[in-house]
Amino acid sequence: MQAKEIRENTLPELNEQLAKLKEELFNLRFQLAINQLDNPMRINAVKKDIARVKTIIRETELKDSANA
Repeated sequence: MQAKEIRENTLPELNEQLAKLKEELFNLRFQLAINQLDNPMRINAVKKDIARVKTIIRETELKDSANA
């Protein structure tokens, strides 16, 4: 997931995407705990995607507050 792709979404879409990523991270951690995780590097990728989405949400909030 690229930051350019994320910036094209609206704020509600970003919040929905963030919730899905957090759910995926939970599932990956659960799979890791019971030794059923195929690709452990996916956890790091999902964490980075969560950080990207949160960063863009914050940028959007700051931009909206500056315009108000």
